[in-house]
Amino acid sequence: MASTKIVGLLHLFRFELSFAAGACVLLAELLALGGFPSPVQAVCGFLSFFCISATALILNDCFDIETDRINAPSRPLPAGLVTKTEALVLSAFVTLSGFLFAGMIGVEAFIVVFIVWLAGFLYNWRLKKSGFIGNLLVGFSVGMTFIFGGIAVGKPFEEVVWFLAVMTMLVDLGEEIAADALDVDGDRKTGSRSLAVLFGPPAAMRVAAGVFAAVVACSAVPFLCGWLEWFYLPPVLMFDAVIVYSVNNLLNPRISDRISDIRRIYLGGSGMILVFIVIRLVVRQG
Repeated sequence: MASTKIVGLLHLFRFELSFAAGACVLLAELLALGGFPSPVQAVCGFLSFFCISATALILNDCFDIETDRINAPSRPLPAGLVTKTEALVLSAFVTLSGFLFAGMIGVEAFIVVFIVWLAGFLYNWRLKKSGFIGNLLVGFSVGMTFIFGGIAVGKPFEEVVWFLAVMTMLVDLGEEIAADALDVDGDRKTGSRSLAVLFGPPAAMRVAAGVFAAVVACSAVPFLCGWLEWFYLPPVLMFDAVIVYSVNNLLNPRISDRISDIRRIYLGGSGMILVFIVIRLVVRQG
């Protein structure tokens, strides 16, 4: 049915992830400027990374069909809701849209978006099975959302933007390593060289916990350095609490549904970003 096909195509976007990428860009613009970006900077900045993030996720499903048959059989491609050809056509359209929106901002913005698109393509095509290198590449791509936001408003060297880029990269790196530890059976069958496959899930999960611990330990830096005002502290502390609670669960192999703890960290980070945006808007209007 046509409606089923449309639903399957929409699910390929994984809107919560693509939306979070665009929200990171918008937050970086607000913090770098200390005020409101122009309509073109805000809309095109958000949509360019929304599209490029969606493209990487769609391609991931295309290249990862066999693994998803084991780890995520309900995804649109392994479930038969969408064909691989249809997904590739959608990916091409979304990619061109992302390039177009970035080009409307400027040459530098287009170059950054192209680099992130290329990183996503290489990851999905060859580097996902490389293990830690692939994890780093994904983290780099996510962190670049903040760098792109600074570039989009002509403020590429703001300290708070770079700090948030590094912290976002580390959070995503921890999530990737932890997810690999939980998906180790499927990864073994597909030849992945993830940390969990090489050294075992418990060791990989401890590495992920160490990365998350670094995030929590460094969360006070922007306040001590004066990059963020103190009224941003409550959402940061709440996110730290989410990380500590979730990591404690992730380190406990007796908990069966630990994937929900990775999702909790992701949702907590997304929530913090949205609260930051609201605070910036309210403070600016006041």
